Amino acid sequence: MRKTINLPHTELIPDLLAILPDWYRGQADARELPWRSAPTPYHTWLSEIMLQQTRASAVIPYYERFLSALPDIEALAACDDDRLMKLWQGLGYYSRARNLKKAAIVICQEYGGKLPQDFTALLKLPGIGRYTASAIGSIVFGQPCPAVDGNVLRVLSRVLASTADIAAPATKKAMEDTLAPHYPSGSTAGELNQAFMDLGATICLPHGMPHCACCPLARICLAHAEGLELELPQKSSARQRRQEKHTILLLRQGDTIALHQRPAKGLLAGLWEFPNLPGKLRKDEVIRWLAEHDLEAEKLQILPPAKHTFSHIEWQLSGWLVEVAPATGLTVRDNNLPFVWANSQEIAEHYSLPSAFQYYFPFS
Repeated sequence: MRKTINLPHTELIPDLLAILPDWYRGQADARELPWRSAPTPYHTWLSEIMLQQTRASAVIPYYERFLSALPDIEALAACDDDRLMKLWQGLGYYSRARNLKKAAIVICQEYGGKLPQDFTALLKLPGIGRYTASAIGSIVFGQPCPAVDGNVLRVLSRVLASTADIAAPATKKAMEDTLAPHYPSGSTAGELNQAFMDLGATICLPHGMPHCACCPLARICLAHAEGLELELPQKSSARQRRQEKHTILLLRQGDTIALHQRPAKGLLAGLWEFPNLPGKLRKDEVIRWLAEHDLEAEKLQILPPAKHTFSHIEWQLSGWLVEVAPATGLTVRDNNLPFVWANSQEIAEHYSLPSAFQYYFPFS
């Protein structure tokens, strides 16, 4: 049975929800975000997916490039997987892009290419959870749906002086249930959710001292009144990331580099990578692996170590640059070797190379 969370001082909720929309409308230095200037269902949906785990400032160029290439849901549904991954390259969490396309296909097949307004129908689409469905419902369709994310959890925890663990699903549900009866409809619903986003991004910050002096909620915030800003919200420690060692091999012949496509399922599914092996390989181990693949090194050069962090894994990377000798006078493109060989320009334009491997791309 799910634990029930009783939030304190919920009598402050009506005042909080009355203050934020007025503050949002009156901001002289409001954030200029391209998806706000044209909040169509597709634009809002795309932006909300991109904004998951990613700062707005980092999202903007990806959002604009993505829309330029795929201006509507029909174009997204028909997009080639390799092109989709290339458009997403650098944003990380690639399952978001795959789910976007899956959902676009469903929308075209079942809803005539238009995002459904029904909340339950939105939840059934791949990659759309309660937060995203609420953001779309409120911003685009004016539905009274609180979109509870980390910003809302932090703001409410401080205003209400709640010590509930914001990492617990029960806390998120309690805050959503507490907000819902008081939520407005119409354009104010979307403004309210975006006000929470802006407040959390610019004032009620997650790390370091929040900017309470310019916060519209300072006069009702109990954490501010009691000097608890840095103690709230309470959040249980995340599970420690598993550490893995990988050796990256930059196999180069002439101006071409070897690429390998990852499996269709699992981490970084279907994306392209430089050949790599588990562990931290010595020079003799690399030479042995090359021989097993009928390759001979004219030159081996050790590359600097690097580290890449995923949500649950940390990769500790080492690398070797390998100048591959031609086999019996043939180039690698003629050799039928088990890789794709491409030059730097081709990789940059056509192959989706995840950030974990971008550390070694300059050495290619």
